[in-house]
Amino acid sequence: MAEGFGEALRERVLVLDGGLSNQLRAQGCDLSGELWSARLLADDPGQIRAAHAAYLRAGAQVLISASYQASRRGFAGRGLGAAEADRLAGRSVALAREAAERAGRPGRRVWVAGSVGPYGAVLADGSEYRGRYGLGMGELIAFHRPRIEALAAAGPDVLALETVPDTVEAEALLRAAEGCGVPVWLCYTVAGGRTRAGQPLAEAFAVAAGNDQVVAVGVNCCDPREVTGAVRRAVAATGKPAVAYPNSGEDWDRVALRWRGPSRFAAAAGARAGEWAAAGARLIGGCCRVGPEDIAALAAGPGPAPGGKRFPNC
Repeated sequence: MAEGFGEALRERVLVLDGGLSNQLRAQGCDLSGELWSARLLADDPGQIRAAHAAYLRAGAQVLISASYQASRRGFAGRGLGAAEADRLAGRSVALAREAAERAGRPGRRVWVAGSVGPYGAVLADGSEYRGRYGLGMGELIAFHRPRIEALAAAGPDVLALETVPDTVEAEALLRAAEGCGVPVWLCYTVAGGRTRAGQPLAEAFAVAAGNDQVVAVGVNCCDPREVTGAVRRAVAATGKPAVAYPNSGEDWDRVALRWRGPSRFAAAAGARAGEWAAAGARLIGGCCRVGPEDIAALAAGPGPAPGGKRFPNC
């Protein structure tokens, strides 16, 4: 029987990919518009496959699909119906699988995670970094369930419930994923040691405690300096492996509409990745503004992993 994703996390640290959007831009793709990278699922799927391949060459063992902003509501803005929106969400998983098969190396397993972004991502107004949309639990479940079902039907190894800003949406996502037949990981975006909505992290991670469908909990799209403390709180609150894939740590200038300051990811990957693993992280990679060169440096080491093994131990 093939090794399950949860079983793999108990055995070793796996390297995630980096930010799909920045690699697509590096390939010359136009990501303007509310659908962001999900637009290419319809317009130019080959570019998505090529971006996945770039991260595989860098050493990624887990690919996250291009479905972060894919939803029925989002594709309806392009005049597409529910069935076509679901088909395109499923295509995101297939593209990652195809990239893995084309880059296949004997003895190297590549895992595919179906990305489920927060409701705020579909609004395309930055509200995924605030949360508290004014929607009730039932409304959030009704929004997320169809997209989760479409992704699960495409056969990913795991669903990445990611960039979650608050505990209300975390609970909604977990309830929407019940019965889908696929394990999930749950990641908050955090700042100042709290969720973006201001909740204590111990409280936020506790949402996943005792849920056997959840194979890992942690953080993504945050400053790398937030990771160690958050990982420790995640493991303490749930007893589960942790997942960590911060962004570059640059600052977004909302007036000039540009990133400012140096990337902190490269330094964090070199100096802290072993620390993240020692704290309990079993999935480590990057998010926005983290490219293949950063993942290559991460995959090369050098930190120690639990049990005296080198990080990462493929």
